[in-house]
Amino acid sequence: MVRRRRLLAGLLAALACGIAVEAYLPPDARTVLLLTADGDLPAGHVLQPGDLRLSSLPAAASPPGAFSDSGTVAGKRLAVPLRAGTALTDSYLVGPGLLTGSPEGTAAVPLRTADPAAAGLLSPGVLVDVMLAAGTGFDGAGFDGGAEATLLAAGVPVLWIADGTAEAGATWPGSGNSDAGLVVVAARGQDAAALAGASERGNLYLVLSGD
Repeated sequence: MVRRRRLLAGLLAALACGIAVEAYLPPDARTVLLLTADGDLPAGHVLQPGDLRLSSLPAAASPPGAFSDSGTVAGKRLAVPLRAGTALTDSYLVGPGLLTGSPEGTAAVPLRTADPAAAGLLSPGVLVDVMLAAGTGFDGAGFDGGAEATLLAAGVPVLWIADGTAEAGATWPGSGNSDAGLVVVAARGQDAAALAGASERGNLYLVLSGD
């Protein structure tokens, strides 16, 4: 019995020593090299090699979709502003990464609006109602009597807005050489079906949603 007690006491002492030693060990010091913004960059900016730098960041804090090779992002366009020192990820770039975190079945639908100036007042994340007008009657405050407006989708979030200064290869994929008046929204199900190709059926207008 005494021998067993001594053995148990020894085990408990060893366990206590192990816990004490672990408490004084330094945290995980592993780091990774990731691309970060070398300065504040605006939405719509086309990335150049000098815009980014490799920074050593804790491996545990490495965000999903981060980049370590500037060659893979050169010429890509920012969908949102990027603060200096922020690690660049695919969700900041124009393209499929904009749908990161969206519900399953969500599609990025490009819409060419009839009023590019008004589209420029939007920003990523705002909700809009998409209206289709058979005529051209829109006076800035609403549709006039010469146009019948149909609601195609309500409260869809804006993903990206063209700034009208697209460079070669920096437009939204598949938009051609110009993305003037182009706005990309996230839509699912019937909304996505209704918006697909809607720009070819009449004049599209985006109205800020109250939802």
